Amino acid sequence: MLATQPKEVLMRLTVDGQEIEVDAEPDMPLLWALRDLAGKTGPKFGCGVAACGACTVVIDGQPVRSCSLPVGDVTGSVTTIEGLAVDGKLHPVQQAWLEEQVAQCGYCQAGQIMSAYALLEEIENPTDEDIDNAMGGNLCRCGTYPRIRAAIKRAANLKLARA
Repeated sequence: MLATQPKEVLMRLTVDGQEIEVDAEPDMPLLWALRDLAGKTGPKFGCGVAACGACTVVIDGQPVRSCSLPVGDVTGSVTTIEGLAVDGKLHPVQQAWLEEQVAQCGYCQAGQIMSAYALLEEIENPTDEDIDNAMGGNLCRCGTYPRIRAAIKRAANLKLARA
């Protein structure tokens, strides 16, 4: 008996505020649909098993590991790091990351920033414990964790100042 190939399906997604169509197999990881089909290269492939956080995007306010979520299961609006800056103005999290000089190699930064963004959307002024809980699944092999914490606190202040 011949095995049949999975069928590609035209799916509609809302990514960074725009509705897009992707022609993909429903079990394709969202990460690859974003990178290969939608041209959103901010989310990175790190581990492929949702353990490192490099692929983190935000779906309806919740940080999600896009490497393990089938694109066919996506409901809601997807935000990638490319969707944070508005009219050329950096989001407070991005601005704080620069000001605190967080990035070293930079590979994990998009995932880190997206988790921090989701945290600050939920908790206006997070405690150290809130930050630890929200960022615990994002790994940084350069070990910039103290700078990440400082950037999140700075971003909270920047966000409050803009409000």
